[in-house]
Amino acid sequence: MTTPPGTVETRELVLPVRANHHGTLFAGQGLQLMAQAAFLAARGLVQREVVMAGVTGVDFLAPVPVGSQLTLRGWVSRVGRSSMTVCVTGLADQPGVPPEEVLKGVFEMVAVDAAGRPVAIACSYRNQETLP
Repeated sequence: MTTPPGTVETRELVLPVRANHHGTLFAGQGLQLMAQAAFLAARGLVQREVVMAGVTGVDFLAPVPVGSQLTLRGWVSRVGRSSMTVCVTGLADQPGVPPEEVLKGVFEMVAVDAAGRPVAIACSYRNQETLP
């Protein structure tokens, strides 16, 4: 099966260095991992540099214990003139436990030139839905 352009999947091990005092993934670390997945999905689609313009929503649905494998999946759901909407979900997986959706968020990314100014995205990607 071919992955649609603008889709990325990463896996991370939740180590104690990423945990809070409860032994679960610290929310700031989870947000950072989600932002990285959004960046990789957007840059992969447009094949140029991108920056984050905003986060329209992030939900932490369940705690992610240390030792869990966190699978983050990001995909571009909307392409505009220079901006994109990227959806990210996170699934936690532990041996003997079914995977559970634990994170989700929506990120607005903008294609930029070398000076950091917004630049038009190629017409072939605009207004296309690249839902998973």
